[in-house]
Amino acid sequence: MRIRLIALLLFCYSASQAQSFKYPKLNPQGKTIKSLIPAQWKVIDSVYGDLNNDKVEDLALIYEFYAAVKENRAYGDNTTELITETQRPRMLAVYFKSGRNYKLVTQNNDFVLRSEEGGAMGDPLRPLAIIDNILNLAFEGGGNWRWKLNYSFKYQDKDWQLTKASNYSYHSGSGDMNSKKYDFVNKKRITTIGKMSNTDSANEIIEQNLTLKTLKNFSNFKKPWTWELGPDEFL
Repeated sequence: MRIRLIALLLFCYSASQAQSFKYPKLNPQGKTIKSLIPAQWKVIDSVYGDLNNDKVEDLALIYEFYAAVKENRAYGDNTTELITETQRPRMLAVYFKSGRNYKLVTQNNDFVLRSEEGGAMGDPLRPLAIIDNILNLAFEGGGNWRWKLNYSFKYQDKDWQLTKASNYSYHSGSGDMNSKKYDFVNKKRITTIGKMSNTDSANEIIEQNLTLKTLKNFSNFKKPWTWELGPDEFL
């Protein structure tokens, strides 16, 4: 009877957490990473680098909530295919350095993949990077067929524009691979099909123009795998 009661209490607690969970409004500024962390969250990745081309190192953080809750995560077309999953929420936060403070410019609650979204390979999150004023996010996962996703966002016109991306998949046994590299500024896509062990000249390489009206950004690109560029082509 006692075991049943404990199980019921745990179930009720989990249900209440799922219903009451809300993303926090992050501190608008702080002098240290510690001063920026919201209660019940922890930093699982951080990177310093110049993001607004002012020759000063800015800061990007990924936070993770302390407990698993129910989340509706988008798949496919962003809206109709919502799947409820129980996992620890994550947030991306970007701060520009101004004087002695880091000032919040971006809080994104959706784009960073959660620890359960990498398949058999486990947590898909790979380290953040800032290169040439561009914020790079990377993910990796899968099973026999494995995938690597990379996204490059540049801060321009007071928004974060997706300038480049790549979708690399390969079979761990056969070595078959398919690589797509996207340049959204110049509207080009380079597809490579073949074997991981081949030289570039031995694989099939196809270069195509992209017909896109607008660039994606954090506002209209919900999360990885939800942008359908064409039939069976997701990024």
